[in-house]
Amino acid sequence: MRDRTILDFLNESVEKYGDRPYLYEARKGTQYTSLTYTQVQEQSMQFAAGLITLGIEAGDRVALISEGKNNWVIGELGILHAGAISVPLSVKLQTEQDLSFRINHSGCVAVLASDQQIAKLRPIKELFNTVKYYILLDPEDQPEKDEWLFESVMEKGRKLMNTDPSALKERMDTVKADSLANISYTSGTTANPKGIMLTHGNYVCNAEQAVDHLRGLPSYYRTLLILPWDHSFGHTAGIYTFMKCGASIASVAMGKSPMEILRNVPKSLKIINPHLLMSVPALAVNFRKNIETEIEKKGKFTSALFRRALKTAYAYNKEGYNKGGRGRWMLAIYDKLIFSKIRKSFASNMDYFIGGGALLDIELQRFFYAIGIPMYQGYGLSEATPIISANSQHEHKLGSSGKPMPRMDIRIVDDNLQAVPTGEKGEIIIRGGNVMKGYWKNPQATAETIVDGWLRTGDMGYIDADGYLYVLGRTKSLLISDDGEKFSPEGIEESIVSTSPFIDQCVLYNNQSPYTTALIVPNAAELKKVKADPEQAALLIEKALNEYRSGGKHDGLFPHRWIPSGFAVIEEPFSEQNGLVNSTMKIVKHKVYETYASRIASLYTPEGKQAASAENLEALRKI
Repeated sequence: MRDRTILDFLNESVEKYGDRPYLYEARKGTQYTSLTYTQVQEQSMQFAAGLITLGIEAGDRVALISEGKNNWVIGELGILHAGAISVPLSVKLQTEQDLSFRINHSGCVAVLASDQQIAKLRPIKELFNTVKYYILLDPEDQPEKDEWLFESVMEKGRKLMNTDPSALKERMDTVKADSLANISYTSGTTANPKGIMLTHGNYVCNAEQAVDHLRGLPSYYRTLLILPWDHSFGHTAGIYTFMKCGASIASVAMGKSPMEILRNVPKSLKIINPHLLMSVPALAVNFRKNIETEIEKKGKFTSALFRRALKTAYAYNKEGYNKGGRGRWMLAIYDKLIFSKIRKSFASNMDYFIGGGALLDIELQRFFYAIGIPMYQGYGLSEATPIISANSQHEHKLGSSGKPMPRMDIRIVDDNLQAVPTGEKGEIIIRGGNVMKGYWKNPQATAETIVDGWLRTGDMGYIDADGYLYVLGRTKSLLISDDGEKFSPEGIEESIVSTSPFIDQCVLYNNQSPYTTALIVPNAAELKKVKADPEQAALLIEKALNEYRSGGKHDGLFPHRWIPSGFAVIEEPFSEQNGLVNSTMKIVKHKVYETYASRIASLYTPEGKQAASAENLEALRKI
């Protein structure tokens, strides 16, 4: 199959599904309207021509920061038709440093922004060294001197296409499969996020891998794309995978604030009635809570019946691939009495969820499997565009991350990158057309991450005898929250050690957990100087950590969600002797996590989270 671009991808879909709806949007209230594949292509090309008239050149970078809406997709496709490169930014970015680093590092010449996002950018425009134009995605917004309305750019494009139809075609002809489509910035310390370079070929490859793995999506399928649209999971699995199949995506009904948009999610679900949803664990937990709350409102009898039905379903379904045995007929009765009603009230069309962004708790998977809307866990990495493996309707094993994508090589390797036997754990590495081109302006990080064509994921895992991948945690030092957001902890760890005389070593932990915790090696000599008893010592360490919270002297240095809410005192320093520090004197995080797994687990209990917990006091007595 010849190498193709996203432009080819869209054109093929227009030829097959031109009159089918691709995008659904509700601009005012919850009244949805749609655009067909043909309309999306036409508007994207008009916008691309408009960008050319503004002076956007092939290879220029254009930032895109907005909540999900039609003009997000049309804007990105327009950028790509103009031969430029999209730089999607998270709407969660708030600080001047977060925004200015990404826009300046990528050298963006223009920014596409929604009304809520341009409000953040206007006061700090002088920080953006290379930006010449701001394009407002929402027609209600009033442009300032250097700002253009989206429709005004499209009007300029229509005029160019009438007077010089070859201008856009010539620009589109410069786009090749190896051309950059996207620079997607990682999370991490605000000073050092990395720009992941993804090509047109990467997106085409990964979308087709996903479709083949799922054995296709019917063209009548609709999804409500709840995830942030810059999120690599929603970006590929939503925008481009659905494009491949002629299916439809809808944005959440618009609101004047993030909270109003969030409140519109249940309304949008009812109206769009999607056939599948993409979810991260935090969303899945909320969905479950809402379902259980509604059940409880119906009284004790219904609640008891629901719990009994779940117990029967769990026993029968097992891990999905091995379901069967006693309880089939009883389960059919429970389904008719209660589960079918839940499905109807949630979204009657729903066939299944695809879960990604972070690992889903197996009990959560059992719950959704029981009610008849399975949540199939997947695994990915932005550097892999991002889908690496997934469970599906046809092949699934609850608790696993599914089988690897087709036309992609995967290995589990040891520290020397040598393959380990089936069932043994090691680092997950992959090779294929979905692997990124590298990191923007960061050849050293690229060389460390792509070795002999293999992408080092930095994740530990194993593949079982049936070919299912199990992801165990990160070998890299990235923290990852329960909603899939990632952050590099080194800056926080170094700051804590350097600012507190009572802390010698610090390792932060968050692996899809509700809060961040820390393993602390105290400085025994300093604690002796102040003659602290074990309880006083624990409180001194707690005070040092609290200096990074609201009102503390270091408040604002780092996002609060990554500051540890609990800590475990470790009596033995991490060292080369105990194998927890390598030859370059770096702490080997995954080995620390394995060694102190029980202490970490205790930090997620009410008793263990206390600074003066029994375990901490015992460790401090020994020190």
